[in-house]
Amino acid sequence: MDYMKEYQKWLSSDVLTEAEKAELQAIRGDEKEIESRFFAQLSFGTAGLRGTMGMGTYRMNIYTVRHATQAFAQVILAEGPQAVARGVAVCYDCRNHSDEFARAAAQVLSCNGIPVRLFESLRPTPELSFAIREYGCIAGINVTASHNPKEYNGYKVYWEDGAQLPPQHADQVAKIMGETDVLTGPRLTCDAPAPITMMGEETDEKFLANVMAQVNDKAAVEKVADTFKMVYTPFHGTGYKLIPEALKRLGMKHVICVPEQMVLSGDFPTVASPNPENPEGFYLAVDIAKREGADFILGSDPDADRVGIMVNTGDGEFKVLTGNQTGVLLLDYLIGAMKRTGRLPANPVALKTIVTTEMARKVAEVNGLKCFDTFTGFKFLAQKKDQLESSGQGNVIMSYEESYGYMLGSYVRDKDAVTAAVALTEMAAWYAGQNMTLYDALLALYEKYGFYSERTMNLVMPGLDGLKKMAELMANLRTQPPVEIAGVAVKEQKDYQDGSVVCVECGKKSEMELSGSNVLRYEMADGTSLIVRPSGTEPKVKVYILANGASREEAEAKVVKYAAWAESLKA
Repeated sequence: MDYMKEYQKWLSSDVLTEAEKAELQAIRGDEKEIESRFFAQLSFGTAGLRGTMGMGTYRMNIYTVRHATQAFAQVILAEGPQAVARGVAVCYDCRNHSDEFARAAAQVLSCNGIPVRLFESLRPTPELSFAIREYGCIAGINVTASHNPKEYNGYKVYWEDGAQLPPQHADQVAKIMGETDVLTGPRLTCDAPAPITMMGEETDEKFLANVMAQVNDKAAVEKVADTFKMVYTPFHGTGYKLIPEALKRLGMKHVICVPEQMVLSGDFPTVASPNPENPEGFYLAVDIAKREGADFILGSDPDADRVGIMVNTGDGEFKVLTGNQTGVLLLDYLIGAMKRTGRLPANPVALKTIVTTEMARKVAEVNGLKCFDTFTGFKFLAQKKDQLESSGQGNVIMSYEESYGYMLGSYVRDKDAVTAAVALTEMAAWYAGQNMTLYDALLALYEKYGFYSERTMNLVMPGLDGLKKMAELMANLRTQPPVEIAGVAVKEQKDYQDGSVVCVECGKKSEMELSGSNVLRYEMADGTSLIVRPSGTEPKVKVYILANGASREEAEAKVVKYAAWAESLKA
């Protein structure tokens, strides 16, 4: 793409408003800024689009949203009249311009003859997944950038199963976008637009009924309800309404919401990043928890698909649990609670991603469950769940990934902070009834299952040459696969791109079940797993260190040692 030519085209277009043209006029003398905005289109992947907001082909704005929607509409139209008649559900979060982008997407769909179910106001991501399945829609669109900083927005697309778009459809959307003009391609008018139906409280109630059906032991909450306290924050986002309501229905009497962060805002004024993975965002919640003597803190990200917790360590201090630790606690609790209440299904299964702690496998197998791995992303977890359950091979009680995402039940096919919040609170209340904090519970799990420690390293590679650096790093590791890392021998080299497994000592080559993803894995002689993969949504390569040991100190020492190797990959 000739970025200067594209820039001039936008400047002279009669489609843009005067304010939008003024934004572009303001960068006229800054060629680097012009290039960064117009050097390419935002790439459309299986998750859709994500980028910083502003005018330009490589920015999130009403024109790039319409452009993607027109391409998506054509993919839906190709499915035939019966599929088209099922319509598309559209949802959005609290971010700046999210409501505007959602209405723009609904308009383009309607003008292409595709009925729309549009939420009347912002809603959690899992409720969109639910609505697609509940109303039999052919697809869904969610305007959100999840937990990214305030400058970002995004556009996530879903298919009829409620999971994110299958690769073949995503590829087709990307192809059509490449053949369609960004400014003039989308259909914005027509003689007979398809109807746009608003969704509201009736859908909330249907969703919440399914959420509450996941409760295993309400009596555990009732036992401690008079004294058990928790603090909740939605980080200015969509969890503000349904999560407190669900906790109230669970029987919680003392859910203290962080007032400053209950204010809906795409500027996220109280946090640098609205991400429950970042402990610093919980500072207001910690102050309240200490003052009120709360047992634990729970926070959901802006679109309420991720959830993070902080736990009272018993001395009045609060510690963030990682997504790996939270998932292990929840999996162990669910198995026990389902056994106690007679709700554990036949052939129970746990699902996790390849970068999630191996402790989850240990918990599952010790308790008689099978545990399967998938590639990173809930689309793959959803596929595996459907495959196992439709074939009668197993019933999935929980799916999770290390980045604070948990999926329970069968009514959504994505991360679900609403249901997870209810399950985590039930768990915390049950342990409180045993005179244990969740921190006590975690320490007990380590004693029972062994000591595990994990770390995710983000090797950020920004700028126009970032993608090139990321590709070079992966290519170099394939060309010269390491046989030793940090002074420890590599036992096996695994390449998830072609599914190959190489025994370093004997040279024997075999195949894994999984293939087709740009991920490398090294199984070390000391039992550590190292995984390297480029991010699909951000300019960085991620290195996952999954270690274990006879003691916590041994496991953590391994993490430190391999973290130094990971840092060296940036050089």
